[in-house]
Amino acid sequence: MRNNDGPGAPPAKSAYSRASARPAEPAGSAVPAAPAAPDLPVARVAVDSPLPHLDRPFDYLVPPEMDTEAQPGTRVRVRFAGRLLDGWVLERAASSEHGGRLAPLHKAVSAEPVLVPEIAGLARAVADRWAGTLSDVVRLAVPPRHARVEAEPLGASGVIPGAIPSPPTPGGWSSYVGGERFLDALVAGDAPRAVWRALPGPGWPAEIAAAAQATLASGRGVVIVVPDARDLARVEDALKRAVGAECFVALTAELGPAQRYRRWLAVRRGVVRCAVGTRAAAWAPVRDLGLVVCWDDGDDLLKELRAPYPHLRDVLVLRAHRAGAGALIGGSATSVEAELLIARRWAQALAADRPTLRAAAPRVEVAGDDRQQERDAAASSARLPTLAWQAARESLAAGAPVLVQVPRTGYQPAVACSRCRTPARCVACAGPLGRVSGGPGPLACRWCGRPAADWACPVCEHRDLRAMVVGSRRTAEELGRSFPGVTVRTSDRDGIVGRVGAVPALVVCTPGAEPVADDGYGAVLLLDGAAMLARADLRAGEEALRRWLAAAALARPAPAGGRVVLMADASLAPVQALVRWDPSGFARREYAERAELGLPPAVRMAALDGAAADVAALLAAAAPLPASAQVLGPVPHDGGDRLIVRVMRSDGQALAGRLHVGLGVLSARKATGPVRVELDPLSPV
Repeated sequence: MRNNDGPGAPPAKSAYSRASARPAEPAGSAVPAAPAAPDLPVARVAVDSPLPHLDRPFDYLVPPEMDTEAQPGTRVRVRFAGRLLDGWVLERAASSEHGGRLAPLHKAVSAEPVLVPEIAGLARAVADRWAGTLSDVVRLAVPPRHARVEAEPLGASGVIPGAIPSPPTPGGWSSYVGGERFLDALVAGDAPRAVWRALPGPGWPAEIAAAAQATLASGRGVVIVVPDARDLARVEDALKRAVGAECFVALTAELGPAQRYRRWLAVRRGVVRCAVGTRAAAWAPVRDLGLVVCWDDGDDLLKELRAPYPHLRDVLVLRAHRAGAGALIGGSATSVEAELLIARRWAQALAADRPTLRAAAPRVEVAGDDRQQERDAAASSARLPTLAWQAARESLAAGAPVLVQVPRTGYQPAVACSRCRTPARCVACAGPLGRVSGGPGPLACRWCGRPAADWACPVCEHRDLRAMVVGSRRTAEELGRSFPGVTVRTSDRDGIVGRVGAVPALVVCTPGAEPVADDGYGAVLLLDGAAMLARADLRAGEEALRRWLAAAALARPAPAGGRVVLMADASLAPVQALVRWDPSGFARREYAERAELGLPPAVRMAALDGAAADVAALLAAAAPLPASAQVLGPVPHDGGDRLIVRVMRSDGQALAGRLHVGLGVLSARKATGPVRVELDPLSPV
């Protein structure tokens, strides 16, 4: 039986289904009274409106003077309910099903077909899967128009059509079981799909570049998505070495509007067939798509912050499925969602064998295990136990830098009563109190900034405080005293360091801000592991392991003296997964446990946020829900209520459809307040 909610789902009958979508306000007559284009006089237009009940195509008349410009994919202006709105021509037709008069297009904004058919169909599929509207998704997919850039010649983008590169040598892929076959399949024009567990070390950007080179050598296009600018810079460098700067463009939010649109047009016009970037690059209109790549797919930076809130890993999986393209979903860790792709045989695992992995990975030790407890009684409670201190000292003595990862930035970002351990909170807004400056400054609320010099514990009235979590700045201060004369650097949100040299230094960082060492770190210290695992979050263990592996992968291999020391309870599953360097095994176990408990991704969930009455009205308008639906809650959430609807994965598409219908009913009535609908939230609570 085919699963209608996964990568193997059959495509819809039409990307622009118009069932029950007869236009009303902009309508005219099927036999137009005004002059019309001689061929295909009707334009089906998606009006740029966020209202769910208007999420359907509307028919307009194409005047003769707009016949050339108003082609599928172009921007137009239309009169709708007495207002001028932007719109997109989805297709041209010979006639309209509507029996009234058709209003003419008001203006053809540009003849540039920016909404290409593949992206238009993908946008519709994403909107349907996540209960969104087509206009919301198109805003994510197509950048704002820049008229001057459109008028520039093709070479103005700074890239010129390059020659098709030759097939790559296996390089680092020869270290993986099936890695050379994966490259050969790409060169041959096939569409292999793999969940890739990258070996530790600096080689993953070159391996992504080799996969892109193999695809380009087959005459097809590539889309590469990474979480942040630091990863993007490394992949760009690798692509320049592999295929040359003229064969790809980088798309990031940091680019100005003109430069971003210029590069995007270079992809749309076929000047280049490889686009790499952060979230926006997932929608790049690459021609003849042959491969999509998503690096570190478990990073929450890949979750779209705008409606309908899709995760870009899932968008790329959907895009590869629709386009018949290959896929490479990889990282140092394996997400549970990626493991699900393997379990459902949509993709195959791509990893090195154990001997190769042991030769590339550093030695991992846990400060709180039984052996360390026998040697050092304070190993499980000390912030920098003897084992970690010795590892740092030996690395510095050997001339290698040491990486120290802490969960939070600041000085003391969270404090508690020293007597009863009650967390200290602001009396005005109940936000957490802390010292977040570069030193032991005054106590203040981290939410509203109100000083709290006269704080007293509401439980025991004690006034002394202790740090719940020590931030990066305080950690750097403590390490500076423990290792006098050694350079101490910090890398966090206040200033991220890109690279460090192969010289003795202590580098204190927060997760995601780890600099790359030129010759690898001699030691990596992972502090406050209990704090990372103690988050009230479904993904706490998975996220902690992902962050630890990302830092540990920067260490030198064990044969070269590389060591990783983790301060955490050695009996916990994420800790054992790090010791064995087995993220795939952890992901399989995590998925099995979630399936037994009915938690994502074994099921699909929708989070409905808003006032209690508005959420109830949405549920009533969306009825009937799928048979497997379970309604959980409501519970207080961000000043309102949150209600969770849980269904089997096979009913996920039906749930999204019913919620879209309910939103359409409410928006047409204009009788309720806003309700935020998010399918597949990262955390249901």
